Amino acid sequence: MTSDAAPAIEPGRQINTYDELTPEQVQDVLDLLEAADHADGVHAVSEQGRLYLRHGRREGVTHFLLTVGSHLYGYAQLEETDPIEAPAAELVVHPSQRGRGHGRALGTALLAASGKRLRVWAHGGKSAARPVFRELRQLRRPLVPLDIPEPVLPEGVTVRTFTPGQDDADWLAVNAAAFAHHPEQGSLTQRDLDDRTAEPWFDPKGFFLAERDGKLIGFHWTKTHAEEQLGEVYVVGILPDAQGGGLGKALTAIGLRHLAAQGLPTAMLYVDADNTAAVRVYEGIGFATHEVDLMYRTES
Repeated sequence: MTSDAAPAIEPGRQINTYDELTPEQVQDVLDLLEAADHADGVHAVSEQGRLYLRHGRREGVTHFLLTVGSHLYGYAQLEETDPIEAPAAELVVHPSQRGRGHGRALGTALLAASGKRLRVWAHGGKSAARPVFRELRQLRRPLVPLDIPEPVLPEGVTVRTFTPGQDDADWLAVNAAAFAHHPEQGSLTQRDLDDRTAEPWFDPKGFFLAERDGKLIGFHWTKTHAEEQLGEVYVVGILPDAQGGGLGKALTAIGLRHLAAQGLPTAMLYVDADNTAAVRVYEGIGFATHEVDLMYRTES
């Protein structure tokens, strides 16, 4: 742990940095995130950030806790795992404590820790005057009625569900190949998979694997947000040499039918705005933009 001096606007304010948080600190941060989510209507920290928060020390991940006295008023996370891009950050201030310079103090601490090379997410944000580095769209569509064609699999392809422990290595290999262009998804490790399968939402019955001649060639992993009554097209991946034959469309339809069968009224997914081919496919089956997350970066 280290302690950094923050801008002296709020008496008693401190920003401490940690490689790993105690269970009590994790719960305090989760409580802060819940308050911010409720006030803002969007998640202040991404799923990946929450996994880093809850599942112990991760190389290249630093947690920033902003306190005044014994009260936690702000949280930030800095991820320095991309070998090429600048470190990525997310930050949040408790809704009742905004307008007191806490966000600026966290931003200053993040800039200092990253050497002023920084990418920052603005979840649910709107484009500002400065250039947007990345735009991540959340799309939604109703599942009732589920007016999509019956899934048609390419010849010789069968679909089954994921078996934890048995399919891990094969899935990680296919995921890496399918998302070689995507540094976040394509770099998932066994620990990343274990973190996700340990989450309360994980259900192998909603994790579909496509095989040809006994070899895994694609998948559709769905997710259920029980509290929000949302189903999610969590991730769809196809091996490069199996793309173009309609497998992705068929797997998407299989997953949507599974989510509809759970009684969920709405489906959602995330897609990068510059992935125009994927955006067209999803819009073609009834998805429309619901909200947008924007990432900004400092001038390099």
